[in-house]
Amino acid sequence: MTVDILRLATLLDDAARNATAVAQISATETLTLEEAYEVQRQSIERRLARGERRIGMKMGFTSRAKMEQMGVNDLIWGRLTHAMIAEDGGTISRKRFVHPRVEPEVAFLLRKPLSGIVTAVQAMDAVEAVAPALEIIDSRYQNFRFSLTDVVADNSSSSALTIGPWNSPHQPLDNLGMTVMVNGRAQSFGSTAAILGDPVRSLVAAARLVAMSGEVLEAGHIVMAGGATAAFELHVGMHVQLEVERLGRTSFMVAE
Repeated sequence: MTVDILRLATLLDDAARNATAVAQISATETLTLEEAYEVQRQSIERRLARGERRIGMKMGFTSRAKMEQMGVNDLIWGRLTHAMIAEDGGTISRKRFVHPRVEPEVAFLLRKPLSGIVTAVQAMDAVEAVAPALEIIDSRYQNFRFSLTDVVADNSSSSALTIGPWNSPHQPLDNLGMTVMVNGRAQSFGSTAAILGDPVRSLVAAARLVAMSGEVLEAGHIVMAGGATAAFELHVGMHVQLEVERLGRTSFMVAE
């Protein structure tokens, strides 16, 4: 049975735009991973047609535990647009999301195009700067339940992000302490080592994966390296702040 890619892309785009949950696609249809990425691509194309701009990509399943949980042996990725960026230190409306969660990350800013099989040195040569970042993930599926193909089709749950100060990339990034505070109290502690042992490895993987789809990460694009700790739910009234050793802070407030 032929999968109606456009129908599924429209379904997920509308769910994200209207902050409404939908049933898992995998409950009624079987998608290959390639078809799931095509649903994602066409869904994002609808956003671009409305005036959004592509600004990079996010990486997912960047921990071995998550890969094992989902039964996969590779990372997944999603596309970022400029409308996903929230002001650092600003306010985010809870109404924009279905059931949002947040996780601490590291963001890379590219100074030149990157794509294909590259070494860590080659990947970092393309980097202009690195920054602390918070990513809001928001599966559009009911009860935050999904299969591998479900989540890929749903843009790998990417929804919003804040980015702190940009720093020189010419420093070790493999074991920086990370502290997440909620309303002034410690919520979680972690290390950039939780991102594949070194966030640079996530950047290397990003170059490989984007090339497999025939794309290129352009100069000025942002790559979100993946969550360093478990994501936690967001509620109205929360002030969330991430501090990354040597890189600085980023934060946001959740309003109605």
